[in-house]
Amino acid sequence: MVGKKPCPVLCQLVCRFPGLRGGFVPLPLLTGAPGQGQNGPARPRAHLQLSPQALHQLYYDPSIENKNLAQKWLMQAQVSPQAWHFSWLLLNMDKVPEIQYFGASALHIKISRYWNDIPADQYESLKSQLFAQIARFAGGSKIVLTRLCVALASLALSMMPEAWPCAVADMVRMFQAEDANVDGRARCLALLELLTVLPEEFQTSRLPQYRKGQVRSVLAQECGSVFPLLGQLLQQQDSPGFIKQKVLKCFSSWVQLEIPLMDCESLIQAAFASLQDPELFDTAVEAIVNAISQPDAQRYVNTLLKLIPLVLGLQEQLRQAVQSGDMETSHGICRIAVALGENHSRALLDQVEHWQSFLALVNMIMFCTGIPGHYPVNETTSSLTLTFWYTLQDDILSFEPDKQAVYQQVYRPVYFQLVDVLLHKAQFPSDEEYGFWSSDEKEQFRIYRVDISDTLMYVYEMLGAELLSSLYDKLGRLLTSTEQPSSWQHTEALLYGFQSIAETIDVNYSDVVPGLIGLIPRISISNVQLADTVMFTIGALSEWLADHPVMINNVLPLVLQALGNPELSISSVSTLKKICRECKYDLPPYAANIVAVSQEVLMKQIHKTSQCMWLMQALGFLLSALQVEEILKNLHSLISPYIQQLEKLADETPNPSNKLAIIHILGLLSSLFTTLDISHHDDDHEAAEAKKLPLQQGPNPVVVVLQQVFQLIQKVLSKWLNDAQVVESVCAIFEKSVKTLLDDFAPMVPQLCEMLGQMYSTIPQASAIDLTRQLVHIFANEPAHFPPIKAVFLLVTSVTLTLFQQGPRDHPDIVDSFMQLLAQALKRKPDLFLCSNLDVKAVFQCGVLSLKFPEAPTVRASCGFFTELLPRCGEIPPVGQVVHDEGKVLLQAVLEGIGGQASRSLMDHFAEILFALNKHCFSHLSLWIKEVLQPDGFPSARVSPEQKDTFSQQILRERVNKRRVKEMVKEFTLLCRGLHGTEYTADY
Repeated sequence: MVGKKPCPVLCQLVCRFPGLRGGFVPLPLLTGAPGQGQNGPARPRAHLQLSPQALHQLYYDPSIENKNLAQKWLMQAQVSPQAWHFSWLLLNMDKVPEIQYFGASALHIKISRYWNDIPADQYESLKSQLFAQIARFAGGSKIVLTRLCVALASLALSMMPEAWPCAVADMVRMFQAEDANVDGRARCLALLELLTVLPEEFQTSRLPQYRKGQVRSVLAQECGSVFPLLGQLLQQQDSPGFIKQKVLKCFSSWVQLEIPLMDCESLIQAAFASLQDPELFDTAVEAIVNAISQPDAQRYVNTLLKLIPLVLGLQEQLRQAVQSGDMETSHGICRIAVALGENHSRALLDQVEHWQSFLALVNMIMFCTGIPGHYPVNETTSSLTLTFWYTLQDDILSFEPDKQAVYQQVYRPVYFQLVDVLLHKAQFPSDEEYGFWSSDEKEQFRIYRVDISDTLMYVYEMLGAELLSSLYDKLGRLLTSTEQPSSWQHTEALLYGFQSIAETIDVNYSDVVPGLIGLIPRISISNVQLADTVMFTIGALSEWLADHPVMINNVLPLVLQALGNPELSISSVSTLKKICRECKYDLPPYAANIVAVSQEVLMKQIHKTSQCMWLMQALGFLLSALQVEEILKNLHSLISPYIQQLEKLADETPNPSNKLAIIHILGLLSSLFTTLDISHHDDDHEAAEAKKLPLQQGPNPVVVVLQQVFQLIQKVLSKWLNDAQVVESVCAIFEKSVKTLLDDFAPMVPQLCEMLGQMYSTIPQASAIDLTRQLVHIFANEPAHFPPIKAVFLLVTSVTLTLFQQGPRDHPDIVDSFMQLLAQALKRKPDLFLCSNLDVKAVFQCGVLSLKFPEAPTVRASCGFFTELLPRCGEIPPVGQVVHDEGKVLLQAVLEGIGGQASRSLMDHFAEILFALNKHCFSHLSLWIKEVLQPDGFPSARVSPEQKDTFSQQILRERVNKRRVKEMVKEFTLLCRGLHGTEYTADY
């Protein structure tokens, strides 16, 4: 390599940290020929300097900037050609461990990532050298030893089976051989470390898929050289604890290679015995759980049956751990029981003659579910068991009817017991104790209760209506008992069970719900948690109340009373919203009261902004069922105070506090108009017929209100036009009204279009474009409204094109919304593109430019525009002409994106443009694609002319199947990015 320059990265290191002088002496095993591959072990002539003190500084420098710079240098150095040489020198025993670790890591990287650069005739030398280094470090630094073992493991995986057929047996033999320089115990630990990292390195290796299967099979066979050794070390009386711990870790690593469970049997039994040793407990648990959890393990039923008594034998140890508060031990034993039950319940259920032993295991898991104490403060074990109950139920219900009936007879009582256990676990602690919990503990407990709720809902599938009857009977006895006052926690838990089921299961035909509705007013509510659950339970029964409106008056007063309590904000407001949505046609008798109470709490401002919005949505549902005169009357009393406040704010000089007030009022109006729908667009037709909805005549109340406040909104806008949030809030009122009212919004179209034009021409905002898009979607096909729609569309387009000329990069949201508007116009009213005032060529060019934006949503919207535009080539002459003139530029931008300029997540969208070009502009595309792909290195230097030619031919052939074009594009983009056939494409 005479005349070649030394590695610039290492030179940087030398200049930055002058230190020891001395050149790298190439090792005999790495004598690569001059000019060998870039990353190959070629011999450099340059003399490089590395200071141990300097590298130590790189590890420990407190400056983040220096650390980042150092990390970058080191990573580059590790992949440089010189790494083959300096890594060995850094392993010298006179170096500090940090430097030695760097050297070992460099070796591992070179072996694992650049294996093809190593000549086959140097494999043996490299192997011997690594063995020698591991022997040297057997009694030295643990982190360096581990890294060297990982390097040797990577070497073994790359060589087996052809170049190193008995790799594992050779490793065992090498380290079992006597070595005067290495202590026997140190050799043993080094061997165990090597055997432990070998399967781990396999799991993370970059081996091709076909090689992975081949190597896995070889390793599984090699366990015959490993397991006897592990068993001997584990059962040897004089083996120290740390050796046994390494053995268990090694076993845990190997079982993940899908070793047959029967081959692991003796080691699993030894691991169970190790559970009695506190030092080995955690490692033994991990090994047992890993062994039991292997997917293939269910094939070995006899071995699984032998494991049940071993697990059941841990019950006494479990009870003692629970009594003494030893959470770690109880947690570990529970993990073992759940691993066996959850992974193999179907296989064990099938063993009918062993039903009693499996039932005993189920009961052991039940004990773990009901472990004493409150989660997560006193215990963290019970949550591990919940998935088991899902799995067991699924397996029981998957049997044929006759067999299922037998298992139901055995396990229904178990599941009723489970319900009692879960409701007990869901109970809140005493107020005093709960007060000492941290916010994190309270949040964990909330999530735990949600998991219990999901489990109860699932269990309903097995227990059915009998479950609701059981809960109702218990609640009834609790509330009517005069013997002993019940705790609020017990009542709350039973209600929570009802709520869990009613939220997701149709309880309309349940005969216990009327009784429950009757019991709810009898509950003595003295606690926020109980009050919350009462509210949520009523909300969960809102659909039932719609079918039984006579019962509404039993619970509605409770909800209205709770509205005034800020601590019940979320539960009370969400429940009222559900009742107003589901029961609105039965609420007119209560409407005045609901509006009055709601108005009072809104004026008092006791709820947060989001709950105020929910409350307005609830009132929108409520008012929708009234006569127009009643709606207008209620609207007047409800929103007049806000309109007066808005008038006052509109006269004030803009400042942050009145901005928040304006946005709040506009948000309240938006929320109200989102759900106030007198035409009942969202109602089920049959249900609406059954309710005999009132025939509404006259103008829509929402339109009446909007027309009344329109000038006020314009006044607010005139002062706040520079503020995107205020503009967005104004647009939201109209956008939500348009979506809800649809054709009923028609009277507002002309003046709204005029306002939009004024807004957008003054200061362009994405929200104004989005509102324009809604108007185009609904009214562009109405002849009476086409002129104002056309005018605002052309104005928005003109202003946006000017924005593109000035530089659109700072406005990706506007570009995104503009592309969506163009696509909507083409979809709903293509005639807009026939307007003489529309510069179709400029619009096309803006779309091409938008395809190159880094923001994925903007590119996605641009692709949507072109997939709508290209099919119009034949029917809209200006579009046909611009595609003829500019289509090649579009194709070039699309191929640039596919070549690597755009995110891989966008490839389907680019494929749709190619498909549209091929389908509607085939004659042009066949010429363009050859010309565009002609230059070398386009769209990527990684694809050859042959690959580009194949891709273009594939695209041109496929004019029918869009899915096939998407697959072609995905394949081609992987080639362009150098990712084809790598692990990065596994899920692509």
